[in-house]
Amino acid sequence: MHSSERKIKDDPNDQWIILSAWNPATVLLVALPPCHMMCQFYVHLPVTPDAPKCISCLMYQRSADLGLGIPFNIASYALLTHMSREPYAHVYRDHVEALETQLKREPMLLPKVKFRREIHDIDGFDSEDIVVEEYDPYLTIPMKMSV
Repeated sequence: MHSSERKIKDDPNDQWIILSAWNPATVLLVALPPCHMMCQFYVHLPVTPDAPKCISCLMYQRSADLGLGIPFNIASYALLTHMSREPYAHVYRDHVEALETQLKREPMLLPKVKFRREIHDIDGFDSEDIVVEEYDPYLTIPMKMSV
């Protein structure tokens, strides 16, 4: 059993459930070091005895190849997260009705983001430079923060 998997099962409150994708011994031998550097698992324990626990995975990347790397890395770490947990979903009781409403909605067309002017430095942006077009959201579904 891998040490991260052992911690998820035996010590889910551990804040050090970290998996490194880098092997320092081989980093100079490969064509490129992995863009995905590491991931950290978080185990969310049940708030009531009958509620399920859930797991999430936060992946860190040093670089992001939009065409190949990002889709592959997202899919790979999503699969790893599913492999590291039991099948369950984390839904608070007071969110059920709101989530049922959300699930009945048909997805809207995605909005478009454009810039008013050409900018060559990230520090050169102002909020007025960003334009969101064709954004047609549904009304907000209120949900309280469950703590």
